[in-house]
Amino acid sequence: MSVDNMQRKSFRTMPCPIARGLEHVGEWWSILILRDAFRGLTRFDEFSENLGIAPNMLTRRLNAMIEAGLLVRRRYNERPPRDEYLLTPRGKDFRPVLLSMLAFGNKHFPPDDRTVRIVNTETGQPVDPLLVDPSTGRRVDGPGYQVVTTMMQDAAA
Repeated sequence: MSVDNMQRKSFRTMPCPIARGLEHVGEWWSILILRDAFRGLTRFDEFSENLGIAPNMLTRRLNAMIEAGLLVRRRYNERPPRDEYLLTPRGKDFRPVLLSMLAFGNKHFPPDDRTVRIVNTETGQPVDPLLVDPSTGRRVDGPGYQVVTTMMQDAAA
């Protein structure tokens, strides 16, 4: 049985926000489509050519990402009918995740033939993404920060 034909567990009803997010972006094609959308690709043939993905799989992934509110479809040509796929605000919120994955991949699984880096556009210097508490400027992956679970009614109080 191929990976594409395997039934997978749905994370839609799980209380964990990581699991619920994976429900919509956890399939590798989805992450790569988002990566390409951030690079400026918008058209079906651009995604297909860049990814080497089968057209039926690309159609399914794009439709699922539209349904999840990560992309929006916009008609750019009537005859023949052609659409482009644009990031929504929800889709744009995935950018820090992609940048973190890029840094992780560079550190632990670097490509052999080239370097992909995040650079400061003013200085040209490479940088690594960092999650910080905006009120203190301190790293949230360090001491003094932990993940806690609260009920929504508790959070609203």
